[in-house]
Amino acid sequence: MSGPLIFSAWQEVPAALHGATLALGNMDGVHRGHVAVLRAAHAARPAAPLGVLTFEPHPREHFRPDDPPFRLTLLPAKAAALGAAGARFVLALRFDAALAAMPAETFFAEVLQRGLGAVHLSCGQDFAFGHRRGGDAGTLATMAEAAGIGITVVPPVGDAEGPISSTRIRRLLQDGYPERASALLGRPWEIRGEVVHGDKLGRVLGWPTANLWLGRHLEPARGVYAVTVSLPDGREVKGVSNIGRRPTLGGDPETRLETYIFDFNEDLYGKEIGVRLRTFLRADAKFDGLEALKVAIAQDAADARAALAGL
Repeated sequence: MSGPLIFSAWQEVPAALHGATLALGNMDGVHRGHVAVLRAAHAARPAAPLGVLTFEPHPREHFRPDDPPFRLTLLPAKAAALGAAGARFVLALRFDAALAAMPAETFFAEVLQRGLGAVHLSCGQDFAFGHRRGGDAGTLATMAEAAGIGITVVPPVGDAEGPISSTRIRRLLQDGYPERASALLGRPWEIRGEVVHGDKLGRVLGWPTANLWLGRHLEPARGVYAVTVSLPDGREVKGVSNIGRRPTLGGDPETRLETYIFDFNEDLYGKEIGVRLRTFLRADAKFDGLEALKVAIAQDAADARAALAGL
């Protein structure tokens, strides 16, 4: 099944997709609350095309470029998750100085009303838009009703701990609780990227790894995880990953994700894979030499196999 169409400007959206029902928001992570906004849009006008209007880069990346990376999903993965939830197209509006300066009223009239001809809008209660976040869910509702456009403001989806939010999911991942983050997302959290060449030390140690840079992804708790890996052909295989800077080997300037895939010897260099964090096994540690590291890796692999036995 192919994913949704992706556009970066409202002028690119073809006439056949005008008159859509639109879910609005940053939707980083596409968690259960975001899916509820999407479903509300579809339920209001089931015969209309279902689209999502989001922003790329995330506005926080635009306004605070020196912040540490925090994204749960980069655009391709976000669009795929939105497509899996039913979106026919994703309009990832290019968030730049011009869009940041656009007043809320102009955004509504030019983009949502005239540009896209939206017939229904849905958003969460915390949605904000326009210059200096001048528009919120309340003002959007007022504008939509005046223009004869339907709107659904979706209350937060929550659990016993409170509302589900991207911020809460980020904190769980940084604290080493991938299972709890997965429960809020509705699926395992995944880091997607291209497999790059490392220094081949894993092969020397007897544990060859597929290496990814985290890039703009959030850095979760450093350490060892039981993982499943989504391969380019759609297979999902099991493995063990280390996220860290390799303190035993003198340390790296950038955090890397190294994954040993069980019972696997295919060439993945230059290919995109998704590493899905299932269970946090132990924190990153510095070992007294390569022999101690080899022993630890063997134990990590055994622990990961045990943790993944039920999958």
